[in-house]
Amino acid sequence: MSGAKYERVVLKLSGEALSGGEGQGISPSIVQSIASQVKEIHEMGVEVAVVVGGGNIWRGKVGSEMGMDRATADYMGMLATVMNSLAMQDSLESIGVETRVQTSIEMRQVAEPYIRRKAIRHLEKKRVVIFAAGTGNPYFSTDTTAALRAAEIEADVILMAKNNVDGVYTADPTVDATAKKYDTLSYLDVLKEGLAVMDSTASSLCMDNDIPLVVFSIMEEGNIKRAICGEEIGTVVKGRN
Repeated sequence: MSGAKYERVVLKLSGEALSGGEGQGISPSIVQSIASQVKEIHEMGVEVAVVVGGGNIWRGKVGSEMGMDRATADYMGMLATVMNSLAMQDSLESIGVETRVQTSIEMRQVAEPYIRRKAIRHLEKKRVVIFAAGTGNPYFSTDTTAALRAAEIEADVILMAKNNVDGVYTADPTVDATAKKYDTLSYLDVLKEGLAVMDSTASSLCMDNDIPLVVFSIMEEGNIKRAICGEEIGTVVKGRN
């Protein structure tokens, strides 16, 4: 594992990251770029699990605000993550990376059901594992899925790849020009200051299980490898203080 700081990682991708600058849909060129970066760290010997959001296709919260039943809207969002996961699997396998998709909601015709021990075995066999359909429960985000799966498979770190920012800021840098980027943060700081890193359930889960988080931009080619090698990019969140 030449140069790699971490042995087993969970890569958290937002759905919007797969759409590029469009905000909606799936951009084949962006998916291929991300797949190439995943292949790069996979070839370093890093065990890679991926959690993909579904916001480029559907957001349960938006559906709920439109008057839909919240559980129904969230289940639709889970199905959106499966579509993104299959797109990512196809891209990875087209460049020679063996990949398995595991879903929290059973749909055996398209993917395996999530089984913790099987997921770990796939990782040990150097297969990339993509966790789809969230936790399988409404009211939980894919951020919480990433935290939960990272704890379950005993990942060394969560890499949170963003498409619109390059770290965690004191305020939204697209709105507030005076916003400053944090180099390091504690989960307690995130929770106390209400920083939009991940939702509070996910932050608490990471804090309780001592799982560090690296937040960085996915839009710059090679950033996943830089994060794996421990370079100072983005923002590192860990511990209580």
